[in-house]
Amino acid sequence: MSSSGEGTRDRTRVKICGVTRPEDAELAAELGADFVGLNFYSESPRLLGPSAAAEVADAVRGKCGLVGVFVNVALSEIGEIEAIVALELLQFHGDERPDELEPVAERSIKALRFDGTPDAAELNAYPGVWGFLVESRLVSRYGGAGKGWDYRGAANLPRKKPLLLAGGLRPDNVREAIAVSGAWGVDVCSGVEAAPGRKDPEKMKRFFDQVRGRQLK
Repeated sequence: MSSSGEGTRDRTRVKICGVTRPEDAELAAELGADFVGLNFYSESPRLLGPSAAAEVADAVRGKCGLVGVFVNVALSEIGEIEAIVALELLQFHGDERPDELEPVAERSIKALRFDGTPDAAELNAYPGVWGFLVESRLVSRYGGAGKGWDYRGAANLPRKKPLLLAGGLRPDNVREAIAVSGAWGVDVCSGVEAAPGRKDPEKMKRFFDQVRGRQLK
């Protein structure tokens, strides 16, 4: 999976994260999701074990990119999960250093949290990764908490790699967030849920309508 995001603004990519059910993954793929995120963070209400994650992944394998979300997990443990789930990208949401990610950097999305305006220097510290996810440090320590921020702060970040915008995105604000940030893609979790780990079909449809520029129904 190449980082075709450099200099590309033909369309906004969408990652539906925290998917725990095959039917939610299938709907995401049907609506046009580029990526589905599977959460392996032990303290997340959307935590999946490897077998359950494989069931979700198999429902959309070949239709969406499969992204595993990890927080401060040893690469050896990730390898054990990958042997069962067969992920394509690895999203690191913890305190992982550039050297720690080096063995898997080309398949890594590094999540970075910022106070105020995002700092390009933090992105530049991870030159080998596939791409980045950016959100505000105002949300919980690891992963989002459904709280928005001033998405304009992402507008001046380097665009040599795919940049995913996250944090508090919903059907009623995603179009504006894309417009002011110019992000390559958006990452949504709680903003399209009926409950933690259970996606709301109508919210998902409305979210995609807004990303694609159609009128909210």
